[in-house]
Amino acid sequence: MKNFTDADHPYASALIGGPEAFVAEVDESDGSIARYDATVAVVSNISLDHKSMEELRDLFGGFVTRAGRAVLNLDNPETQVLAQMLAAAGRAADVVTFSLGDAQADLSADDLVPLPTGMTFRLSERGGADLAVTLNVPGAHNVANALAALGAVRALDIPLDQAVAALETFAGIRRRMEVVGTTGGVTVIDDFAHNPDTIAATLKTLHVFDGRLLILFQPHGFGPLKLMKTEFIEGFAGLMRPDDILILSEPVYYGGTTDRSVGSEDIASGVRAHGRQAEALPDRAACGDRLIELARPGDRIIIMGARDDTLSEFAADLVQRLG
Repeated sequence: MKNFTDADHPYASALIGGPEAFVAEVDESDGSIARYDATVAVVSNISLDHKSMEELRDLFGGFVTRAGRAVLNLDNPETQVLAQMLAAAGRAADVVTFSLGDAQADLSADDLVPLPTGMTFRLSERGGADLAVTLNVPGAHNVANALAALGAVRALDIPLDQAVAALETFAGIRRRMEVVGTTGGVTVIDDFAHNPDTIAATLKTLHVFDGRLLILFQPHGFGPLKLMKTEFIEGFAGLMRPDDILILSEPVYYGGTTDRSVGSEDIASGVRAHGRQAEALPDRAACGDRLIELARPGDRIIIMGARDDTLSEFAADLVQRLG
């Protein structure tokens, strides 16, 4: 959390305040979300990652059912089903819904305007407030995240105008489309995108503005690569422009007996079969050399991947090499 960092705490991801509220991001990857009983449960979306869709539906269904109130995204089919499920159980009053443009949602965002480093939009509360909002983080997906946060505090009866004022001070999160530097007309961006949904959000946001994308993607494991092979191929091929270039390194691998039958070349060849440019190289050093070779003024280099903190060092090194 950039708002929490300073020279003495460069990696702060938590802030200790008063005892009135405890706010946390909880995780489905290891199933631990099943152990949380939330006062307010916020679910922005449910999509294929870590587990099968059947397991994810069970975990998130239990999470919202146990909660006192739930904040749910009407733009995601899976979370929309959760809202319908709670309504059918007589708990419609316990649900706050949000959407990009759906007036049936309790909170909706309209008139989205992308800025180089942020977004503006109009916030509408069903039967209530109509407010102008400025975000200092870019992309429609961050507008959806903002609606989720506003829905959470609305569920706790905090006035929306106060919440909007606080939200406008949000500086963003490390490795979420973080600009590392620009040199020689080339901008290097460090991004945590690692599954098809987060990759799509990043590519859509970057394509709002002109410029070729050079995409370095380091898959976050052989298991996820095999699980989501088709979705990775279709996602990249569907969102890349003809002059974009995808460079893949081999997946993160820390040893063990994981199935390594699907590798990065399987993704690259699938993307090429759809008419887009993609290469799989044997190691990350080779990927860096290739990116430096390809880069020209006006390009944006995006470093994508999870589970590996050295990706940020790799991104910073590219900026130095480009200079």
